[in-house]
Amino acid sequence: MLTKKILLGVTGSIAAYKAAELIRLLRKDGYFVQVIMTKSAKEFITPLTLQALSGNPVLENMWGPDEGNGMEHINLSRTADLILIAPASANFIAKIANGLADDLLTNLCLARKCPLLVAPAMNIEMFSNSSTQRNLATIKKDGVHVSGPDHGDQACGDFGMGRLINYESLMLDIKRSTSGLLFKGKKILISTGATVEKIDDARAITNLSSGFMGLCLANAAYEFGADVTVIKGVSSHSIPSCIKSIDARNHNEMHEAITSNVRGADIYISVAAISDYKPISNDGKIKKSNSKITLNLMPTQDILGSIGRENGNTFLVGFAAESSNLISNAKKKLKSKNLDIVIGNLISQSMGKSSAEIIIVDNEGEKILPEAPKPELSKIILRHIHKTFSKEKSYEPIS
Repeated sequence: MLTKKILLGVTGSIAAYKAAELIRLLRKDGYFVQVIMTKSAKEFITPLTLQALSGNPVLENMWGPDEGNGMEHINLSRTADLILIAPASANFIAKIANGLADDLLTNLCLARKCPLLVAPAMNIEMFSNSSTQRNLATIKKDGVHVSGPDHGDQACGDFGMGRLINYESLMLDIKRSTSGLLFKGKKILISTGATVEKIDDARAITNLSSGFMGLCLANAAYEFGADVTVIKGVSSHSIPSCIKSIDARNHNEMHEAITSNVRGADIYISVAAISDYKPISNDGKIKKSNSKITLNLMPTQDILGSIGRENGNTFLVGFAAESSNLISNAKKKLKSKNLDIVIGNLISQSMGKSSAEIIIVDNEGEKILPEAPKPELSKIILRHIHKTFSKEKSYEPIS
């Protein structure tokens, strides 16, 4: 079932060809897509292509007798959940910054009752031009959301800021623009991934955490309107460019990054599998021989525990990955580390997998969630955090 309606405006930019893949991704996620093209956009990609992908006729002309009652700029905007301009040329941004309405798309932007999301795409010099920057500042002040642009190679041969933002980040901004902003104005810090501790110059020990749950939580928190910072350990999953991330490969780097950022956060979610022990590192490389070797492991500082004991106003959420006695160990962690919530899971049912069965433990009790994909679980976890954080405790089923 198509649950959200997006009016996709395509303007005169070389990046107009990327609208084809964007439409495919939107349809895959269940959005109803109605494309509106400017005259210049049709110089870069044909309306027939976008019509075939969206499943709807492409609109352009305000005055065509085949387009409703002649008031499409009113009719379309009344039923839309979002107007998305991707790509948005410098010329089009200048028009909406100054309230011009000389075609169907600019009229829709003026007549809207829904959010407007703009994804700029242009040459680096055009983007950095003072007039473009002034126009972007104006539309942001007017409440228009801006996604991107990205930094990289450009069609003209230049390199720099101005590329249409990557699909992953743009899709997150679309969801953010059409979702309930539970965490609007809140800062959420998330640590995720594994840490690696050196044995010698060539070897190291680590753990099997993939960092996928942390990524899902970061994406969901961003979608729910939070200002998200991710402290990322070793992981095969990358953090979208629209979310601030800090690399921290070992325990010491994790400790420094977390303690430097946690005081400014409203909520800290500790998902990272941080080393409990680390070897006494050897200089150089231990030479191979037929003899057994012994690794001396030193306990590391309990980062989350020390934050919990010294905590001011930050809402603290920990994860407990256990091999047995999940509920009792999660409750023990909640009390001993002075946390607000603990998310527990059995290692055999979660680590390295795309789905999991979890338990949510807080001072009111525990709630078992059956196995589900981690992106889905992340949203349930965040809704529970929001209810507890807002002091509106409810243990009714969360949809």
